[in-house]
Amino acid sequence: MTRCRQKTHPTRLNGNAPLEDYAAIGEGRSLAMVALDGSIDWWCVPSMDSPALFDRLLDPDAGGHFALTPTEAFRVERRYRDDSNVLETEFVTASGRARVTESINSSTAGRQPWCELARRVEGLEGEVDFDVRFKPGTQNGRVSPWMQRTAQGEVHNIDGVMAMFHVSDDVTVACRDDRCVEARLTTGVGSRSLVTLLAVESQPLTIPPLDRIDERIEVSDFAWRDWVDKLTYQGRYHDTVVRSALGLKFLWYSPSGAIAAAATTSLPEGIGGTDNYDYRFAWVRDACLTIKAFLQIGALEESQAAFSWLAGVIRRHGPDPHVCYRLDGEMIAPETHPDLPGYRDSRPVRIGNDVRYQRQLGMYGDMLSTASLFIEAGHVIDLETARLLCDLANQCADRWRLRDAGIWERAAQRHYVQSKMACWQALTHAVQLAEAGYLEATWKARWQRERARISEWIETHGWSEARGAYLMHTDAEDLDASMALMHGYGNEVDRERMRSTYRVIREELGRGPQLHRFSGAAETEGTFIACSYWLVEGLVALGEREEAERLMDQMLEVTDINLGLMTEMLDPATGAFLGNAPQGLSHLAQIGAASALSDHLQRDRGDESESHAAGSE
Repeated sequence: MTRCRQKTHPTRLNGNAPLEDYAAIGEGRSLAMVALDGSIDWWCVPSMDSPALFDRLLDPDAGGHFALTPTEAFRVERRYRDDSNVLETEFVTASGRARVTESINSSTAGRQPWCELARRVEGLEGEVDFDVRFKPGTQNGRVSPWMQRTAQGEVHNIDGVMAMFHVSDDVTVACRDDRCVEARLTTGVGSRSLVTLLAVESQPLTIPPLDRIDERIEVSDFAWRDWVDKLTYQGRYHDTVVRSALGLKFLWYSPSGAIAAAATTSLPEGIGGTDNYDYRFAWVRDACLTIKAFLQIGALEESQAAFSWLAGVIRRHGPDPHVCYRLDGEMIAPETHPDLPGYRDSRPVRIGNDVRYQRQLGMYGDMLSTASLFIEAGHVIDLETARLLCDLANQCADRWRLRDAGIWERAAQRHYVQSKMACWQALTHAVQLAEAGYLEATWKARWQRERARISEWIETHGWSEARGAYLMHTDAEDLDASMALMHGYGNEVDRERMRSTYRVIREELGRGPQLHRFSGAAETEGTFIACSYWLVEGLVALGEREEAERLMDQMLEVTDINLGLMTEMLDPATGAFLGNAPQGLSHLAQIGAASALSDHLQRDRGDESESHAAGSE
């Protein structure tokens, strides 16, 4: 059973619901954010990186939304169905109790050609009156929705998107015009109603019978459960891993195999701050780390599709890999800043992302290590991908001495130590793959020499004896929590330095079990969820299992507050969620931490069994 530690009484502050009050529904192409009070405040149609049909999340007064809310005061009990992303919410009022089951539907053959957002309303006790409101967004006044009357019903047109408010006969429509549909629904014991939206972009709109839409809620539930049933993860924290796997599955874009970093834009890293970015695109780094998580849980189809998509899109736009791409594999448009209030007055709101042309040397390590993991999982890379990996290894050997933006995509180009370690990692994997016959061995000796030079540079310039830690960059004595990803760097002497680095990071960047990303980050943003889970994995790799277990349990306590869904950051003072959601890095890091602890326990048991067998002999 999915754990639920969510609040039961919805609240809004100046129209904004807390980020930890949002659940998600999706079908592998689009994703909707559902507030605890029954309002869908975010949905981009037809894809996660399309313009928003509902944008109340960033414009609480005038933004588009699709609300299904009791007219009386109410409390809420909400959960995901077991092993599923179908959402169930029970609304309890003084006069009755009703259940709303929500899904963006798929079929037995996969996702629908159209977007089908279904909300089934069932009466459980007494009567519950619901207000229903469908208000399409205007994309910050850029478009003007208009209603078209057809023989099949009224259709709203929003800049190439057609959307139909399609409901059962017991839903009474009070008002319907270009900008809004308002309706009323009353449940009784045993009643069953349907409130749906159908949407397409630049194509004919199919209008299926309501009973088929209702049936597809159960089909979608079966598809989710069937996917989970085929996962191979049987280790510790099983329910937590499954829920994070379902969170990552939201972000896997089925039309192409791309993996979105998150499904929202401009949700702030610090309330009222300016670090509000558009994460609805596929980052090479995030995709590689997600592929690792998919391999750990046995999601082979998703890992293969994502790795193939990455290799293909880099070749298409090469020779140099870009930081991120659109979900269809095209280049991201230059960033724009619509004049929206933003979440809790956090501006600017951003559409697009200008980091796409940054230099991030860590991508070489991401791609080569992912290839190694893919092969270790029993798969085979093709000749074109092997050639690409050789090209990337040679680029890395050529460019590792350059300044870059680092993993945190800082504006200042510096010699970031974590980037150099990632280059060491890239060439290490290239050498290993060449020795195993997967890559052409022509450049192996060169890769070995450059790897040694990288290591010498890191130990000379990246280590601070005074701090007892590897530094963030060479221009200051700052610390960087992303060192938690670098536990495999170097030899045993270097790993002892990494143990020391982790101790110093926890002392200086830690807030309890939580970690800020780097020195000075606490001034403008919350703690970064993935960093703590990465540190769990790092501690396990360096032999600190008991400490890793304590940190894992402490982090589960602070992050498991919203049906298992996570954003990017936490406010360490209040525990409130910050940043875009659902955040892929948070979920993949949690899976990696659980997997590392499980693998370590299995190795210990194996060693004990061998020792016992030897003793018996």
